[in-house]
Amino acid sequence: MKKLFIVALFFIGAAGFAQDGSQKRQRLTPEQRNEKQLQKLTVDLSLDTNQQTQVKQLLAERSAKAEKFKEARQAKKDSDVKPTMAEKQALRKELMAGKDANDAKMKEILNADQYKKWKTMQDENKERMRERVKEYREENN
Repeated sequence: MKKLFIVALFFIGAAGFAQDGSQKRQRLTPEQRNEKQLQKLTVDLSLDTNQQTQVKQLLAERSAKAEKFKEARQAKKDSDVKPTMAEKQALRKELMAGKDANDAKMKEILNADQYKKWKTMQDENKERMRERVKEYREENN
């Protein structure tokens, strides 16, 4: 009887896990991602309503630029033309300039303590992403 009970619990547990795995996460729209990020920043940095408005506008601008970049990148990928080293360097400079501009705007919006905390969060996210890329590469090699 005890073994039967254990086997039944095992099958119930396995069925529960199987259902969770079959459901994929829904992709968020850019607007939903921006709203989610704004909420996180509001809580983490204690943004006031004026700052929230400015950050929301900045996130929307950044999201629009990212969407344009993604479309251009996909078009180049579809054409099977590989970018030259000069094009790669130009793109890298453009991306770094955009990042620097974004940082400058955030510095204008946030006070000194908030900006310092935001930069720390950015560094942590960057490190986490590096780890994920490293894990991904190890899995696929």
